Amino acid sequence: MRDEDAAPAAAASHIRRGTPAFMRATLALFSAGLATFALVYCVQPILPILSHEFGISPASASVSLSVTTALLAVGMLFTGPISDAVGRKPVMVTALLLASCCALLATVMTSWHGILVMRALTGLALSGVAAVGMTWLSEEMHPSVAAFSMGLYISGNSIGGMSGRLLSGVMTDVVGWRIALAVIACFALASALMFWKILPASRHFRPTSLRPKTLFINFRLHWRDKALPWLFAEGFLLMGAFVTLFNYIGYRLMQSPWHLSQAVVGLLSVAYLTGTWSSPRAGALSARHGRGPIILLFTGVMLAGLLMTLSGWLWLIFAGMLLFTAGFFGAHSVASSWIGIRARRAKGQASSLYLFSYYMGSSLAGTSGGWFWHDYGWHGVTAFIGALLVIALLVGHHLHRSRA
Repeated sequence: MRDEDAAPAAAASHIRRGTPAFMRATLALFSAGLATFALVYCVQPILPILSHEFGISPASASVSLSVTTALLAVGMLFTGPISDAVGRKPVMVTALLLASCCALLATVMTSWHGILVMRALTGLALSGVAAVGMTWLSEEMHPSVAAFSMGLYISGNSIGGMSGRLLSGVMTDVVGWRIALAVIACFALASALMFWKILPASRHFRPTSLRPKTLFINFRLHWRDKALPWLFAEGFLLMGAFVTLFNYIGYRLMQSPWHLSQAVVGLLSVAYLTGTWSSPRAGALSARHGRGPIILLFTGVMLAGLLMTLSGWLWLIFAGMLLFTAGFFGAHSVASSWIGIRARRAKGQASSLYLFSYYMGSSLAGTSGGWFWHDYGWHGVTAFIGALLVIALLVGHHLHRSRA
C-alpha cells in the first residue's frame, strides 16, 4: 500500500458505533473496568469491620484501600510506557490475571501486614488495566464515538466500584469478609478470561521506544502542555474528594442515631448506579457544549451533594450520596477523555500521569480524611472534602478560560 493510501485506510479501520467490533470492545472494557474497581474498592464498606477485627483506628483501616490505590498510581508510571512499547492488550490481560490471584491470596492472610502486602500487589497489578484502557479507547474508537465510549467504560468502573462494595458489605454479614472478598476475586478472574477472548486486536497501536531519554522527552512534553498539568491536578482533587466521602460515611451511619448494620451500609453502594448514567451523559453534553462548562457543572453537583450529607435525615444523606456520585463520575468522564485529546504523542504515558495523580488523590486524601474524622467528626470530613472541591472548581474554571 502506498503511503498516501495509508491514512484513509487507517481512518476507516477505527471502530464505529453499531458494529460487532464496537459491541465486543465495549463489553470487554466494561467488564475489565468492572472487575478492576470491584477489586480496588471491595474493602471500603468493611473498614469498620477491619477496624474491629484487627484493633486498629479508622485511618489505619483505610490504609487497606490507600495502599492499593498508591501502588496502582506508582505502577501506572511504568505500565503506561510499557504498553506504548509492547502493546495494549497483552499488558491489560496479564495485569488483570495477576491482580485476581493477589486478591485471592489476601483472603487467606492472617496478619494485617500480610493483607496490606497483598492489597499493595493487587494495586500494582491493576495499574496495567487502569493505565491502558483509556489509551486503547482513544486509539481504536472513531473520534465521533470516543467521548461516548469513554463514558461507557467509566460507567463500567462505577458499576465495578458499586458491585465490590455491595457484595463485600452485604456478604460480610452472612459469610464473613474473607469469603466475600474471595468471591469478588473469582469474579475478576472470570472477567480477565473473557476480556482476553473478546477484546479486538489493536489496529492503530504504534510501538515507541522505552529508552529513558525518550520517556523523559515525552514526560516534559506533557508537563509543558497548557492543559495537561491542570487536568492531572483535577484528577487528584476529584478522586481525593470522592474516596474520602465513601471511606468515612460508613463510620458515621453505623453510629448514633442511625446504628445501621454492615449489610445496610453496603447496600448504600447502589449510589454508584448514578455514575452509569452520568458518565455517558457527561460525554454527550461535552460534545455539545464544550468540556469546560460540563466539568464545572458536574463538580458543582458534587459540592451540592456533599452539603446534603450534613443533614440529620437519612433519606437526605442518601440523596446527597447519589448526587455526589453522579457529579464525580460525570466530571471524571470529561477530564479523562480530555487527556487523549490533548496528548500529542505517547498517549499511554499521558493517561498514566493523569491516573497517577487521580489515584494519589485517593490514597493521600482518603487517609488524611481519617484525621479529620477522628478530631472533628463528619463536619470536619465535610470541610476537608469541600475544600478539595472548591479548588477543583477553580482548576476547572482555568481550563475553561484557557480554551484548552
